[in-house]
Amino acid sequence: MNGITFGQYIPRSSFIHHLDPRSKLYLVVILMVAILMVDSWAAVILTVVYACSMVLLSGIPVRVYLESSKALWVILTITVAFQIFFVPGQIIWRWGIISISDMGIRMGILMAYRLAMIYLLAQLLTFTTAPLQLTEALERLLKPLERVGVPAHELAMIMTIALRFIPIFFEESSKITKAQTSRGANFQGGINSLRNLVAIMVPLFTRAFNRADELALAMESRCYQGGEGRTRMNSLIMTERDYLAMAVTTVLAIIIMTSF
Repeated sequence: MNGITFGQYIPRSSFIHHLDPRSKLYLVVILMVAILMVDSWAAVILTVVYACSMVLLSGIPVRVYLESSKALWVILTITVAFQIFFVPGQIIWRWGIISISDMGIRMGILMAYRLAMIYLLAQLLTFTTAPLQLTEALERLLKPLERVGVPAHELAMIMTIALRFIPIFFEESSKITKAQTSRGANFQGGINSLRNLVAIMVPLFTRAFNRADELALAMESRCYQGGEGRTRMNSLIMTERDYLAMAVTTVLAIIIMTSF
């Protein structure tokens, strides 16, 4: 759990940071849709190059992205293993009941690529967008749904708070684990490790509920009454760079979904 920074905002003065949060949400969603539809190696290379260029434009060291992706490797390993050993196709290698097919390898690589790229784009969005800006962008995008009774502001606030609690949750887990280890707990595996998990989960959930209660009290003490009648110090304004980024991403997505 150490080094996980997913959900945290990292302030920088970069091209991606200066984009309007609405345009960044648009870029991420469009790219995610295109990535899920990718079915050729040329499209894979194209999306990887484009996403990596966005990472470089964010001004955040690549090391930060890699350190924050440690928990993803377990999911990728399990996903790739299932695809390789259980997807039928032309058999390349067999040992007893275990076999590897060409389609299994292809699907394993594609699934790993899709999960890694979606996670990378989610990191890019949270690293370069302040929580308040993300809340306002989500609220603006959900605003039309208020006509049918959807509470746009409340939904945006809930989603942002949940996202913000992810790094806090891991930080508290790390502190509790170190405290229990200093008291002789063993988390290296086996039955004792499973038993010692109780010593982590109980205080972890207790602190999570306490954090939520403190947040609710802080919002009430500031007379928070929802989105009705709220004003903002800084309004979101789309600039030429936002429209340029959206246009380039749209063209890329269309090329991927129609040409490959």
